[in-house]
This record gives sequence, structure tokens and C-alpha cells, in this order.
Amino acid sequence: LSAVLGSGAKMWDRLFTVEKPEGLHEFVELQGEKHHAPSTPGDLFFHIRADEYDVAFELARRITKQLGDAIEDFDETHAFQYQDFRDPLGFVDGTESPRGQDGIATAIIREGKWAGGSHIVLQKYVHDLKAWDDLPVEEQERVIGRTKHEDIEFDDDAKPANSHVAVNSIEDEDGESLEIVRNNLTFGDAAGQQGTFFMSYAKDVAITERMLRRMFIGEPVGNYDRILDFSTALTGCNFFAPPKTFMENVEDYVKEELR
Repeated sequence: LSAVLGSGAKMWDRLFTVEKPEGLHEFVELQGEKHHAPSTPGDLFFHIRADEYDVAFELARRITKQLGDAIEDFDETHAFQYQDFRDPLGFVDGTESPRGQDGIATAIIREGKWAGGSHIVLQKYVHDLKAWDDLPVEEQERVIGRTKHEDIEFDDDAKPANSHVAVNSIEDEDGESLEIVRNNLTFGDAAGQQGTFFMSYAKDVAITERMLRRMFIGEPVGNYDRILDFSTALTGCNFFAPPKTFMENVEDYVKEELR
């Protein structure tokens, strides 16, 4: 059982005397030529994970009981690992997401005042699975940029420029790959909406934001991620997960009138 707490930008300003971390701001709405990423700001985000659903449910219940009338629920999503880490589109999700020590180095701020913290970006996507399933597997693979069953990335000369893999592969000025840690999960009902809950952790939120701009607007403009023809973003939120030391001494940073 584990849980991550994230604070929104306006929540931070209302609660704390210390200036909020650089990069903590409301999700920036994106309007491309065809697709839209809405901004749906929130104050608090709890990412609860457990091997058994009832344990996660119990922690969520205790948190909401403790907060009581101080909160108003905006969204509660019960997500799960689907098959062998695939999304509802049938492809392995997060193949290139760093793991282990690489994941820690990618997700966690290592130096400065906020060392130990992380920037969280989340979006809730619903899929048009009927339209997707009507595509031949070969065309689905061109949309993603990987083979479906073996999860092998296409060679650069065979990978469409607007494929999901190509659009989300970015580099810095020195040609080094810029990465985020993805914690995507599947959600939905068998006969209802089905989709992917996108969660990213990064030491620099600008990396995630650039990926999303490339997805919805394109570099160059118009070269949007073709996966968006089948996936619609319903939400968009930015949060900051404070370091453990901050949370252990949080009362020292709360505004006097709120104590």
C-alpha cells in the first residue's frame, strides 16, 4: 500500500507561507487544430496504490473521513493494471518509462529547496474503441509506432512522424533524451466508458508540458499525435508532491490564520 499527495497551485497559495515550487501552476489548456486538452484545476490529488482493492479503498475512505466537509469531490477514478501492462487499445503502455534508479532520477528533484519532491501531471482519456477496433492491426501499429503483440518499436525510417512514439520522443539541446515516469492505468466499465488515466512524475514539469504540446499542437504545428483521433482528454491537472521532510514539518509552513 502506498499513497502520494499532490497539491495544486491555488491550494498552495491559500495554505502556506513559503513560496510554491517553481513550475507549480495550473494545467495549461491546449487547443490544437483538431484536438483539445482541457484544464481542470484541482486542489488536492491522492494517488493510492495497493495489491488489493479493499486496502486502497480503506485508505481512501479514511482520508476523506479525516478531511470531512473541507473538501468537495471532483473526480474519483478506480483504475487497474490491464493484462500485461497494456492499455485498452491493446498496446503495452509505458515501455520506455524509466524504472528503478533511473526512474527515481527522472521523477524526483535531487537538489535545492524542493529536493525529494516531484511534479505530477494527470489527464483522463476516454477511447473510441469501436473506431479503433475497426482499424487493421497494421494501421494501429502505425498510429502507435510499435508492433502490437511483440511491443517492438519501429525503426526511425519506418515510424510515422505523427505516431505516438515519435511525438513523445524529445531531446535536449545536447541530443540527450528527456524522460518522464509514467504511471498510467486503465479504468472503465465493461459496457461503459473505457480509457487510460495518464499520470506522469517528473523533476521538471516543462518536460511533460512539451510532450503534451507536441501531442496536441505539434512540432511543427499540425503534426499532432494521431492517437488523439481515438482518445479524448477529459481532464488536465498539475500538482506538486512535496518532499517527506516538508510534510513532516508542514505545520511550520501553514499560514497563521489557518492553524
